[in-house]
This record gives sequence, C-alpha cells and structure tokens, in this order.
Amino acid sequence: MGVSCGSLEEERLQRLKYRMKVYFDSSKRDHQEALRALWSATYPDQELLGLISDQWKEMGWQGRDPSTDFRGAGFISLENLLFFAKTFSASFQMLLNKQGGKRATWEYPFAVAGVNITFMIMQMLDLHSSKPRTFVRAVFVQMLSEDEWAFDLLYCVAFMVMDKLWLDKNASYMEFNEVLRLARAQLERELLSDDVMRIEDMPSYSLLS
Repeated sequence: MGVSCGSLEEERLQRLKYRMKVYFDSSKRDHQEALRALWSATYPDQELLGLISDQWKEMGWQGRDPSTDFRGAGFISLENLLFFAKTFSASFQMLLNKQGGKRATWEYPFAVAGVNITFMIMQMLDLHSSKPRTFVRAVFVQMLSEDEWAFDLLYCVAFMVMDKLWLDKNASYMEFNEVLRLARAQLERELLSDDVMRIEDMPSYSLLS
C-alpha cells in the first residue's frame, strides 16, 4: 500500500509542478478558452467583446489585455481564478464587487490581486525546489495526495484571508504587499496546526460560502 500511496503523491506533485511552469500563451486555443470561461463565470449576463477589450479593466486587470498580467504566475493563476469563480461563486462575487465591510477609497484591483495570491502561495509552499526545505511544504504535499484540488482550494481560502485582513486593517492599495505578507503568515500557522489534515480543516475555510 505504501508504494502506491507514495507514487500517487509524487504524481500529483509533479502534475502541480507542471501546471506551475506553464506560461500564459494568448495564441493557444485552450488558454483563450480559459480566459473566455473566466469572463462568463464572472459576468454571466455580459457578453465579452474580445480577448483584448476595455471590459477587462472592470475585473481589475491593469489594462485591456489581461494576458500581460499573467507573467508573474503563469497560466495556473488563471486556472485558480476560474476555479474560485466556479466553485465558490458567492464568495468570488462578493470579493469582485467589494461587497464586504467598509472599503478603502483606493482598493486593490481584484484580478491582479488574484495573480499575486497565486504567486505568494507558490513561494510559501516552496514547490519549485527539488527537495522539501519547509515543513509547510511537507504538510501541503500530504494534503495534495488526499485531494488533487488542494492547491486551488488553498488559493480560495488565501483570497478570503487576504480580503478579511485588508478590511480589518482598513488598508489601502499602498499596503497591499504588507497585507499579503500577513495573509501568508496566517495561512502558514493554520496549515501547521495539529488538527488540520485537509484544506477544509483550516479555520479560515469557513470564510468561504
């Protein structure tokens, strides 16, 4: 039994590492489709006029072409946003529309924040290194062997934690990196707590609806 479990763990880790290496390529049909799917999941009642369009700015991309914002974290950051939009649409819409709490006059841009969160989780889990160097990574890899979607679920939790800290701190855009740092520290604490065996066991998972 031990061997097959180990190989499943390795297989899932390799698949996740592969996902993390894929660059966003706007000439690839499946990447274009994923971008369209993100639009329809985010704005089901609005037609997208094009993959390059001013419409993207309302989602919180920096310009008319979201593909330029994926450079930091690659295609997986688009997959993460899409997973969040489809799996926890109420929470996703709440963050997108900045519905919770008292908001700063200078808010963080939603979509760009999402890409930053993907990048932060990659660094926190230290998945790029060939040998595990952190305990958080070891804990996460165990979770991944139980649930292939552990990374995407952790992403959704991380986005909620970041937004809650943003509100608690009454932060504005200049403080975004500081809030992200605090979010990372909180996620690490929760992942390393003794009674957390799955992402769903994390106390902050309850923020998702």
